[in-house]
Amino acid sequence: MGLALALLLIFVAIFVALFFLLVAGIIYFEFTNSDVPAGVANPAKLRIIHCIMIGIAVVGKIGQNALLCSQLAFTRYVRDTLMVRRSGDDPKLLIRDLTFTGIPVRVYQPRAPSAGGRRRGVLFFHGGGWMFGSIDSYDVLCRYISKGSESVVVSVGYRLAPEHRYPAAFEDCLAATIHFLKTAEDYGADPSSVIVSGDSAGGNLTAAVCQALVDRADVPQPRAQVLIYPAVQAVDFHLPSYTQNSAVPILYRERAVFYMISYAGGDLHMMEDVLDGDHVPLELKRKFRKWLGPENIPEEFRSRGSQRPVMAAHTEDVYEALRPALQPHFSPLLAEDAIIRRLPQTYILTCQYDVLRDDGILYKKRLEDNGVPVTWLHLKDGFHGIISFFDNGKLSFESGKMAVDEIVKFINDV
Repeated sequence: MGLALALLLIFVAIFVALFFLLVAGIIYFEFTNSDVPAGVANPAKLRIIHCIMIGIAVVGKIGQNALLCSQLAFTRYVRDTLMVRRSGDDPKLLIRDLTFTGIPVRVYQPRAPSAGGRRRGVLFFHGGGWMFGSIDSYDVLCRYISKGSESVVVSVGYRLAPEHRYPAAFEDCLAATIHFLKTAEDYGADPSSVIVSGDSAGGNLTAAVCQALVDRADVPQPRAQVLIYPAVQAVDFHLPSYTQNSAVPILYRERAVFYMISYAGGDLHMMEDVLDGDHVPLELKRKFRKWLGPENIPEEFRSRGSQRPVMAAHTEDVYEALRPALQPHFSPLLAEDAIIRRLPQTYILTCQYDVLRDDGILYKKRLEDNGVPVTWLHLKDGFHGIISFFDNGKLSFESGKMAVDEIVKFINDV
């Protein structure tokens, strides 16, 4: 009995020591690799959130090395579990898990009768770098939007990379949108008052879907699009926001490229080539410069440590592998003016301390240059992913809550 107790104590001591060693390693990594600017909202909270995310990835890697699980599956499961804080019925909403042409969706319908007839409809595409995120992890946000705007919200569970490469996510979101536009009345929504929305990778999918719909005569056109810190180009990773915020949590510059390559179907060994811009032929760089050149970005965003894009020769095999990333349905910023000018009114949210900040700013300019009305909110203390923490208990951010309320206001005013 004494030996068993001694062995148990030794095991517990080893476990505790390993735990504290892991925590110390995560904290050390965070403070030596992350750059948290003084102006960012609640720096301590941001570091805690990022440490949690690093910890999940590390434990997943340990599990993968021990042949217990894959790191990707573990990370998805834990992230989704942490983000799901409410479930079950809601007294104000009828919530149903359905499928639209085989694609999982969750439909949120206000229970109270609509005072003005049919309601607005809102399609929502979640973020997560095309690799993470789910209907469940965005459940709180979609409930809030549905109740705040008294709209029918449809959250789309599109297929994820790397198991499903481009254009799988885009095709799922487009198919779900078309289905809802054709059947909106069945859910009490007005098909002529449908807003398409999404954050990060979901913002990318929103922009791509709205562009794909401009030539569709068989469905009503979306009334508006809401782009929340969207990724809209995979050409230039030397934009000021990429260099200024390259190590700002929760999206490092290298991580953004990692997600892009994983979605496009390239080899992760191409990371340095893509960071250097070697995946784009020189003639295409010259063509795209009219939209990506620094003159398109206001001076106030170029002043902090920005660098001009490098006009270097491309690497042919990298270009061939990542050719899909230069198509407009992958990089909506690259669409021709004939498409851009027919897009619906747009809401764009950008954050100062976000690598994707200039993507949103550049897309805003393209839309405005083509006569598309744009409502722009820029969070001067914001970071990538902030709206996911608008209602996160002690780890909530006031700026995230304000941004979500502004989005709801825009939907109400459409």
